Parts: sequence; structure tokens; C-alpha cells
Amino acid sequence: MDLVKFARDTLLTEAQALQKVANKIDASFVESVKLILATKGKLIIAGVGKSGLVGAKIAATFASTGTPSFFLHPTEALHGDLGMIGKEDTLLAISYSGESEELTKILPHIKRFDIPLIAMTANRNSTLGRYADTIVDIKVDKEACPLGVAPTTSTTLTMALGDALAIALMQHRGFKQEDFASFHPGGSLGRKLFVKIKDLMRIQNLPIINEETPLKEAILVMGEGRLGTVLIVNKKNELIALLSDGDLRRALTRDDFDLQMAAIDFATQNPKSFVGTDLLASEALEIIEEQRIQLLPIIDADRKIIGILHIHDLINAGIKSKKDSNEDK
Repeated sequence: MDLVKFARDTLLTEAQALQKVANKIDASFVESVKLILATKGKLIIAGVGKSGLVGAKIAATFASTGTPSFFLHPTEALHGDLGMIGKEDTLLAISYSGESEELTKILPHIKRFDIPLIAMTANRNSTLGRYADTIVDIKVDKEACPLGVAPTTSTTLTMALGDALAIALMQHRGFKQEDFASFHPGGSLGRKLFVKIKDLMRIQNLPIINEETPLKEAILVMGEGRLGTVLIVNKKNELIALLSDGDLRRALTRDDFDLQMAAIDFATQNPKSFVGTDLLASEALEIIEEQRIQLLPIIDADRKIIGILHIHDLINAGIKSKKDSNEDK
């Protein structure tokens, strides 16, 4: 039994169906896009069985790409959920045969609302086809199922055409990456485009010492801060240096090493910092990675410390740099 051949044949059958339909997108598809664009309310998707499952996915795609949408099960619609449909809505109904009993039962009631009806069906002369204002043809030559009964090629095509409608709407509306991220604040893109350093930086119990603090005391402050670093300020409370655990290790190799010496004698002068708190966290991570540092002091225009951003805080928050985000796509 050649399982690889079965898998390849399935994919090729479905790919060929997609290619065929792609080459014959017609005015009905365009009309469907226009009806959705003109919708002042929501785009409601309805379907039964596999068509319903595909419809739920299509509704989710529309909703996340700028078209308010939700899935309505025809059976539930007959038992009260028709009240979810408003006069400014549009219905997109999915049925390969166009004769799904649960779906066709709600069509007369839908027409009472006098709202546009888009049908995704393979049978223009079906009950659904006759009720529809416009039709997106989902007819396929054959299912990938060897018995020709399990919805495979047809459901793949239906889902792909749903994507095509959503993408066409996105392009027409000029839907941007920022718009997409606004609907996905919990996703990596949302975090990349909306989370700023002020949302993640530490502002309390910061490990700060003055320029006269001896190294011995600086080490104690470093341990209490648990960041492997202390920040050093002058008499005006301006950031002037940073003592890291790396600086401390290098200090131990110096012939003049003395715990009573001022910590600033072993510190990194004029460390990398950032002025203000509106920098995107993803951009801050890029700075940290490029500079090969663990911690980025956040200061105001007078060089006074207002926070600390540590690489671990960024990673724990799921922030990724532009390079990492591209690799995830």
C-alpha cells in the first residue's frame, strides 16, 4: 500500500481544483465582494455539517481582517437565533448541494429581513441558489476521497474561496499590519506592534548607587537587585556608569583590585541607554541584541533613571525581535 502516493494524489487533486477555479473567477465573485463592502452591519456565515465547520473558520478570518462577522448555525437560528440578524447585515450561506434542509428552512425568514444573501454552492438551480442575490461557485470535478463521498476537495475549495473574499476585502480597504495586530493583541504581532518599554520596564527597587559608593557595597546592592548589574549616578542623579557582573569579573583580575575602591573605577562609563518610554518593546530587544547587553537603562531628558528593561523581561513577555518574527512566518 503506497501511502505516499495516496497523500500526493490527495494534494494534487485539491490543488488542481484550486487552480481551475482561480483561472475562472467571475463577476459573481466581484459582486459578492461589493455586497460585503456595502454591508453596514455584520457579515453572517451559515452552514451545516462540514460546511458549517468551514463557515466558522471563514467567519473568524473575516472578523480578524476587518469585516465584522460571526457564524450562525441554521438549527439554532430556527429556535431563536434569527434575532441575531439585523436589517443592515448580509448573510453568506454555504451548502454544496444547495439543499441542506436546516439551511433552506431559514431562507424564507432571511428574505423577510430584505438583506443580501450570498450563496456558496455548486448548484445554481438549487433552493439556495434561487434565493441568493449572488453565487460563489464551489463546484469541483471530484472529491479527493476515493469513494467520492467525504467532503475533501469541495471543503478545501470553499475555505480557499472564503480566504479569497477576505483578502480581496483587505486589499480594497487598505487593511494594514497595524490593523491586523489591533485584532490580535495577544498574538506575537500584537505584542510586537503595541507593547512598549513602559509596559515592561522595572521602576521599583532599582539597583542604583552613587559615584562614591565602594565596590564592596556595590556588590551587595547588585545581589539584592538580582539583575547582575548596578547603575551609578552622580550628585545630580544623572546616569554616568553601569557596573555589571562582567565588569566585576574583570575587576578581579586587576592588580589594584580593592573592595574599598569606588565601584565606578571598575564600571562601564556612559553605558547604552534610551531616553523616554514610548519605544516599542520589540525595538528595545533589537537594541539589546545588537549591543550584546543584558539590560537597558531608561532615562529622561535630564539623564535621570526612570526604569530598567532587562532582556529576561522581554523574553518572558513573549517579545521577539524583527529577525525572530520573520523566521516565525
